[in-house]
Amino acid sequence: MTSESDRNWEPYFGFSSPYENQADAIEQAIETVGDRGYLAMEGPCGTGKTMAALTAAATLLRETDSFDNIFVATPVKQQRQQFIDDLRTINRGIEEPLAGVALVGKTDLCPYGREDLFPDDASVHDRCEELRESTADLIRDDDNDGAGETTTQSSIASQLLGSVAGGSGDDTDAPKPAARLTAGREDTEQWWDTERALELVRTAQQDLRAAQQSGGDVDTTPLETAGASAPYGTAQPAAPESMTDGEATPLYCPFEADWYARDKGSPVGFEQGVDHVLSADKFLPASVEAGTCPHRAMGVLLEHADVVIGNYNHLFDSRTRNLTEPILDERTLVILDEAHRIEERVRDLVSDTVGRVTLTQAQRDLGELLDRASQHPDNKELIEKHLAEHDVPYEAVEQAQTFYREAVAWLDDHVDNALTERFEGYAAGYPDDLPDERVELELRDPETEERDSFTEWAETAGYDGAFFRTLGTVGGAVEDALSQLGIDRDCVCTAVGARFGQWWTRDHTAFFREITLEPTDADRERLDPGWRTAYNASLVMYNCIPAEQVGEILDGFGGGVLMSATLEPLDVFEAVSGLSSVADGSSTAGDSNSRPPRHVDRRSYDLQFPAANRESWIVDVEPFTARNRGDPTGPDNATRDRYAYVAREIARSHGNILLCYPNYAEAKWAAGRLREEIDKPVYLDESSSHEVTHALREGFVDDDHAVLVTSTRGTLTEGVDYEGEELHTCAVFGIPLVNIGSPRVQAVRHAYGDRFGRDNAFDYALTVPAVRQVRQAIGRVLRGPEEHGVRILVGERYLPDKPRSVAPFFSEQERTEFRRLTPEYLGGQFGQFWG
Repeated sequence: MTSESDRNWEPYFGFSSPYENQADAIEQAIETVGDRGYLAMEGPCGTGKTMAALTAAATLLRETDSFDNIFVATPVKQQRQQFIDDLRTINRGIEEPLAGVALVGKTDLCPYGREDLFPDDASVHDRCEELRESTADLIRDDDNDGAGETTTQSSIASQLLGSVAGGSGDDTDAPKPAARLTAGREDTEQWWDTERALELVRTAQQDLRAAQQSGGDVDTTPLETAGASAPYGTAQPAAPESMTDGEATPLYCPFEADWYARDKGSPVGFEQGVDHVLSADKFLPASVEAGTCPHRAMGVLLEHADVVIGNYNHLFDSRTRNLTEPILDERTLVILDEAHRIEERVRDLVSDTVGRVTLTQAQRDLGELLDRASQHPDNKELIEKHLAEHDVPYEAVEQAQTFYREAVAWLDDHVDNALTERFEGYAAGYPDDLPDERVELELRDPETEERDSFTEWAETAGYDGAFFRTLGTVGGAVEDALSQLGIDRDCVCTAVGARFGQWWTRDHTAFFREITLEPTDADRERLDPGWRTAYNASLVMYNCIPAEQVGEILDGFGGGVLMSATLEPLDVFEAVSGLSSVADGSSTAGDSNSRPPRHVDRRSYDLQFPAANRESWIVDVEPFTARNRGDPTGPDNATRDRYAYVAREIARSHGNILLCYPNYAEAKWAAGRLREEIDKPVYLDESSSHEVTHALREGFVDDDHAVLVTSTRGTLTEGVDYEGEELHTCAVFGIPLVNIGSPRVQAVRHAYGDRFGRDNAFDYALTVPAVRQVRQAIGRVLRGPEEHGVRILVGERYLPDKPRSVAPFFSEQERTEFRRLTPEYLGGQFGQFWG
């Protein structure tokens, strides 16, 4: 550990002195991460985890030659702001500030999307991509090497009889860029013409000025968003005729054109941020006023930043990571906040889906090429020649198209049969009776290791593993052929083919196969038959054990800190998060590889607030299980009456009370009982929008004598602060296990048993995550050293000597502090504590 004389981190610490455990956390992080290791750190509120992690990271960035940048990922918006604030605090105390930028999504940045100026039937992401592509087409430098590419495409297209290009050999289509370019990434050669980009910018500006001068019915309003006014109008402009070869004048994005006109530069610098840290409230309006795409500007900024603050998607989602990929490597130091959420958040990100619509599009991609070949014998010969360059025979394309068509038919029939068995209304011919919620249709027994029914159908139909493994190659050859033939088409056949290759080769235990049906917003009067008026169907490979992918991703960085207030038990966390495989240099599946072992250390800190300011009780009543309590909508039994008594005694106590139940249905039941039995205002939190939940919380905290009832798994029990007199007592009723009847949950439990041992399966997959939710909830009370509060766990399973006790999954300090009470003593104990 660092000696007193070697505390080189002190200049980067933002305050006059650290908390009791903060210095140890900083020094342990410097030691571990400096050795390319990872530190798993649990610290409750008051530990100063955010400042500790940033201080250690800043020290390693500036005082060593091991790292080029720092990437912070947190899934909680409030914590994101805490990192921004703490980084600004650090910068105020050092001569050379750390350049920082906080990332937000494209939908929050697109000026047109923010003001709902896109067509209703287009998503912001899709419309942005279309405008980016059309803008790129317009500004390509005709003298660039792309011209040679165009000549080749044109000559091939001219040989096709009946093709869209005709037989004249005229090159009427503007060539597209060879690839989409991520912001800030260096190009081997500048393919765009800066002057053409500038002409597009000037055209958009002139369109606005002309409209303002002419008056009339033309919209003369400049686009305004985020308190800033753009130099363009509210409509996407059309390209000037001088820049197009034909009659069409495509729409383009002037913000995108401006970015190219600046040679892919940002008009915003870090000096414009508060203490050199830029968040969207600064770079968004500044970019809009300059006329540059804010998302592109953000992409440039992150390449030059010392510290980038984002979310888990920026590290673990392959689609979102396109933005951050250029800055993430072995010289990146990562900080993962709220790390207890890694399993839950990353599992969906590393699961794979092929939707019915996408499957149909892949079939059409192949059909497009086959149709061109069928128009003339010479066409087929030319296409066969091109496919041969990829070692793909023409017959393989035909077979792949047949497979996709038959797969869609199988999917339709399977869904129809499953819904007929499950829902009487649908079976009777009433698709409108289908539930407006996601439906899971498992393709195998989730609790056994066996092949799924889709794979079995494919084998029976003659499609074996060798065939599945070729689909990606076939798709790539088809896409390349279509491109060479001058056919403008957004193909999916390569990606779909690769996904089906994985479907065959991936483990059937770790990846659970199912069909998911998501409610569709489409018009139910459309002509689609049966269930397709209600759902969008997808084939899904659900990743039951994301530790493998997480471990591989973490191993690609230079080291870091994974932290939360609720990581215990740390050995379980290391196993399920992938840290154990990083430490061993091995796969969680037991496969050997060349990854060298990495240092992984643990730190767990106690709550440092005065013990005299808090009480911690376990109320000894029978378990609040579904079997014991019965249906919340039915008549109350003895168990419910007992729990209602406990809730009433707690709710009547001093101040604001937060009561947390296993799910929203139980919370609704409890709120109904309390409203009949106490005089306090009772606020009920239900599954709703962020705005509604925020308004409910504000109403509760503004009241100094109220009760808020919610689900322990809801949004008001984690990542939300109740400070000062906003909350006095938090009680958790029962263990908030997820629905163990869900096929996905059953599959995860089975996979965990296979990987971590049958005896550990239920605890690792279900109990430990549930207890972490409980610990997060009781952590809402006592947010500062001067605060007083009561933490209560209701149910005998929290006691150490009871059957199926969950006590071992709490921290040692919590196990020591929480003491047993019977319900009848609650009133007296509250009286003694609050006086």
